[in-house]
Amino acid sequence: MRVKTAEFLCSTARRADFPRDALPQIAFAGRSNVGKSSLLNTVVRRKNLARTSATPGRTRQINFFLINGTVYFVDLPGYGYAKVSKAMRRQWGKLVEGYLRDNPALKAFILILDARRLPEKEELELVAWLDLHNIPYFIVLTKTDKLSRSELVRQIRRITAAFPGAEAIPFIAFSARTGEGRDEILKMIESHLKNT
Repeated sequence: MRVKTAEFLCSTARRADFPRDALPQIAFAGRSNVGKSSLLNTVVRRKNLARTSATPGRTRQINFFLINGTVYFVDLPGYGYAKVSKAMRRQWGKLVEGYLRDNPALKAFILILDARRLPEKEELELVAWLDLHNIPYFIVLTKTDKLSRSELVRQIRRITAAFPGAEAIPFIAFSARTGEGRDEILKMIESHLKNT
């Protein structure tokens, strides 16, 4: 897949405001401060399409970006250690589940993990939920440039071992700084779009 155009469409916390056309959607989600916005910007080769911040939990709504006029990249709110109330976090969970559930336009879900951290309960539960609802997904490990090659190999082994059925899950190592993994992510997205 080649990204020729990328534009911000809307940001919303209401299902009624989601795009109503039949264009396919690719969702991006991960723990707060995992590097999701940097990943999106690198994949589409735009510096500020998705806003980056050092403050965890900056994305509080669902953001829709129209790519090549043919597919939406959907930036879901981060979860985990964002400095927000539990009530706000529950609201985010309802918003994200409302987006994911019964969404025929959703063609793939990209779970983003920091390569330096092992998956926690939220990630394991999310993957189990995606499996239960037959939502295709793959996992991208970010910030790989912060590890040596040997550390990265060991860490990938640890991360994959934490997921039941990991042999069936595609994992892609990614660095926003070097661009490593960008082409693989786009190829994976293209394969999911072709399978629709």
